Amino acid sequence: MRAKITYTVTAAVLVFYFVLAGSRGVLLIRHGTLLTVTFGVAVLILPLIGIWFLWKNTQFVRRANALAAELDAEGGLPVDDLARTPSGRIDRDSADAAFVRRQAETEDTPDDWRCWFRLAVAYQDARDTPRARKAMQRAIALHNTGTPPPAHSGPADTPSQSGTSSPSGV
Repeated sequence: MRAKITYTVTAAVLVFYFVLAGSRGVLLIRHGTLLTVTFGVAVLILPLIGIWFLWKNTQFVRRANALAAELDAEGGLPVDDLARTPSGRIDRDSADAAFVRRQAETEDTPDDWRCWFRLAVAYQDARDTPRARKAMQRAIALHNTGTPPPAHSGPADTPSQSGTSSPSGV
């Protein structure tokens, strides 16, 4: 829930900034000189890029959360049983061990979106956000092609009501 609130507040602040910057760009264009029109167009481009980026990121998060909900309904979310440091951060060795298991699982069934989802969570736990994002994108793409569920489920598929990993931060 905290991640959703943070995301919503950040998105609202960005939208406010885009409106503010866009209005300044329009004012520059209205001034009418070659220089101010040029700067005005340049100022308008930045909010457009920002809006596109925010839209794509929001779509990604919604799709990842939809996959998490589906996987949770199947009882296949990865259990967050990783060792933690006294500060609450995930222990690196524990995350690496979980990653090795998830990587092997994904190599065994590379066309299963569920394995890619769990691999994305393992990447995130290991603090490798770029690879976590790519793995989640792969999971979303495979899910959209309609991959059937695997015939077997391993011991790592045990659900946990409290302490499941969430893709919100991926």
